[in-house]
Amino acid sequence: MIEFENVSKSYWTGTQRKVILDRATFRVELGNSLGILAPNGTGKTTLVNMIAGLEKPDEGEVRRSCRVSFPLGFMGGVIGRLSAKENARFIAGLYGLDPDYLEAYCRWICGLDEYFDMPVGTYSSGMKARFSFALLLALDFDIYLIDEGMPASTDAEFNRKAGGILRERLERATVVVVSHQAATLQKFCRSAAVLLNGKLHMFDTLEEARALYDYETQG
Repeated sequence: MIEFENVSKSYWTGTQRKVILDRATFRVELGNSLGILAPNGTGKTTLVNMIAGLEKPDEGEVRRSCRVSFPLGFMGGVIGRLSAKENARFIAGLYGLDPDYLEAYCRWICGLDEYFDMPVGTYSSGMKARFSFALLLALDFDIYLIDEGMPASTDAEFNRKAGGILRERLERATVVVVSHQAATLQKFCRSAAVLLNGKLHMFDTLEEARALYDYETQG
C-alpha cells in the first residue's frame, strides 16, 4: 500500500509559488489501480516522483508498505558514462538479482544491438527510453508508476514486445497512471482522482472523475 497523509508540495518559480499538492490525503491499495487526471502544467511528474520516493514532500508523510517501481522512463538511476550492459549488472546487484540474467533480459528487450555495449550517455532519447523500460520490466514490483510525460520509444518492434510484457505484468500488479487524458487511464484503472490547483479529488470510478475533470478544464 502507498499512503499520503496531509502531504503538501510547492515550488518557487521565480515570480510566484506553484502549489503541486495542498494537504493531500489518499491511499493506493494493492489490487486497486489508480488513475490521476491532471491538466498539463499541474505537476504530474512531481506527484509521480513523490509516490516513488524520488522527491520529498514539504509537509506530511508518505508511507510505502510494498515494492513501488521507479516511474516508467525514469533515468535517474542510470550512469551515463557506463554502457547499458554495465548499468544492468550494477542495478542487478542493488536489487539482489543475477547480473547475467538482468543483462541478458535487458539486451533481449532493448534490441539495441552493439549500442548495448556503448555508454548510455551517447544514446538518443528513444534509446534511453527503451533501456529504462527494459529495466522496469526486468525488476518485479507490486505497484508500477506510469507518467505520460516520460519519453516514449518510436521503435515499433520494441513497443510490440515490451508492451505485451507490460500488459501481462499489469494483469497481476497494481498501477498508478497520471495523465491529462481519461482514455489513457481507462486501459488500466478502476478508481480515479483529479488533481486541480493542488487539491486531489478522489472518486470510486473513472466516470465520476472524468465528469469533474471535463467540467473544470472544458466548461
